[in-house]
Amino acid sequence: MEEDVASALCPPTSRLAGPSRIPGPLPRRDGPPGAPTQRSCLWVTLRQGAGGPPWQRLRAPAPVTPVAPCPRPASGHGGAEVAPMEKMSGIGDRTGPVESKNEAAMSELVPEPRQKPVVPMKPVGINANLLGYIGIDTIIEQMRKKTMKTGFDFNIMVVGQSGLGKSTLVNTLFKSQVSRKSSGWNREEKIPKTVEIKAIGHVIEEGGVKMKLTVIDTPGFGDQINNENCWEPIEKYINEQYEKFLKEEVNIARKKRIPDTRVHCCLYFISPTGHSLRPLDLEFMKHLSKVVNIIPVIAKADTMTLEEKTEFKQRVRKELEVNGIEFYPQKEFDEDLEDKTENDKIRQESMPFAVVGSDKEYQVNGKRVLGRKTPWGIIEVENLTHCEFALLRDFVIRTHLQDLKEVTHNIHYETYRAKRLNDNGGLPPMTSETEENHESNL
Repeated sequence: MEEDVASALCPPTSRLAGPSRIPGPLPRRDGPPGAPTQRSCLWVTLRQGAGGPPWQRLRAPAPVTPVAPCPRPASGHGGAEVAPMEKMSGIGDRTGPVESKNEAAMSELVPEPRQKPVVPMKPVGINANLLGYIGIDTIIEQMRKKTMKTGFDFNIMVVGQSGLGKSTLVNTLFKSQVSRKSSGWNREEKIPKTVEIKAIGHVIEEGGVKMKLTVIDTPGFGDQINNENCWEPIEKYINEQYEKFLKEEVNIARKKRIPDTRVHCCLYFISPTGHSLRPLDLEFMKHLSKVVNIIPVIAKADTMTLEEKTEFKQRVRKELEVNGIEFYPQKEFDEDLEDKTENDKIRQESMPFAVVGSDKEYQVNGKRVLGRKTPWGIIEVENLTHCEFALLRDFVIRTHLQDLKEVTHNIHYETYRAKRLNDNGGLPPMTSETEENHESNL
């Protein structure tokens, strides 16, 4: 048995030199010539069965040191001679006393690895390519039906001096008599001594869509000799509507649909002087631009030439920018790049809108059009070469009506609400009416 192991571990030189020897660096001889050499690592030429491929070497070669030749056994076998098995235990057996101590010491020094926390698997994304029709796109039709049943609320305020055509322009916008009829000067009418607020409500239906329209007029604004603080009644009215909505909102048993009387849009009419804005114009827009959406409008633009109109619009935009007055649409409220591009074009080219209003129809080239008759022809209201009324109508009604309502609710009303609740410790003061409602609910 010892001879077989010796022949396997220390093969003769004739076998090591054969073709089955694993290639490696040649051994170096440091001793006298003819002395045999031995590697410190074990080279084994084993075969998997008969004629199988040789195994890879177990270790990288270490420096060669001269050793004494292996004694040949007395039996005379031709295999290489090896030392007894107890001397080779360090090579073939890893359970010696020295290595067992080292392993025990290393196990004390190296802590056991901690188990990693279990990370939940990410949800698998649903394939966008559906195998069949589900009906998700019908939610738009559901929303349309529900909204058409409830209807819309839209409240528009017109502010400006008397005689600028405020009521006529509103009637032209909605093509109906939604504002008080613009008639000539009535001697029985007296100029109001203070600014009055008149709200007229109508229900307009078009294509099955109902909209409750409220037009708020402000007669007496800017008509006095002393117009100091003449914007205060208007600002008070706007805040009162915010307060009314807030009280309904904080009630314990509030209505399912709170009536919305908040002012969504304020058309401010500028006199077509052709020079610059008056101090009254600047003060009004400076105070109210923080509480309502202001859209500046140049009234009766047909009184100016094309060159005067272009220069006046540029001058008004510059004065508004210098005085830090923000009008709708504000730059910070643009949600995405598409809205920013569209609104930038409106702010830089269209604002303020130079408009002409008329609720009378005339025959032009076989068509009935709204316009104003002059000695040199008819000024067509909806013709862009004559005025910018069509741009104002599309801007207020066809493209930005919903955005006007959202900015009013999310920006102006929320600002008022936060300030009001902060000043009163979280809730508005309770009136006798709210106390009765509270007791009845309890």
